[in-house]
Amino acid sequence: MLKDVTVVRIYLVEGDHRDHHLLLEEILSILHDRRRVHGMTVFRAISGFGARGVVHSADLLRLTAHLPLVVEFFDEPEVVESALELIEALMPPGHIVSWSARCNCGSGAQSPSSPAAPAPGND
Repeated sequence: MLKDVTVVRIYLVEGDHRDHHLLLEEILSILHDRRRVHGMTVFRAISGFGARGVVHSADLLRLTAHLPLVVEFFDEPEVVESALELIEALMPPGHIVSWSARCNCGSGAQSPSSPAAPAPGND
């Protein structure tokens, strides 16, 4: 059975901080512990740039902690909106995109936001 979901991508850079905490850890805490979204993945890029045009790239000669990261998650629209209210307060404008999608959550499956529902690929 297909369910309506909202998918979100959050763009940030490794090592970004907010109030002396790693921004990635704050976002993960919101998504996993506080809102228990259905699925979430963090992608670590090898290169990227943002609106200011500053290129962040992997370099074999230097160890860097400033590579682009993409946090992607999805859940029912109400759960996503609840999570975004908290996350948007941490992020500068233009770093969050979202869209509607359909999830093949299966017939008789628990609600995607149910605490007992495992994230895809993380069983």
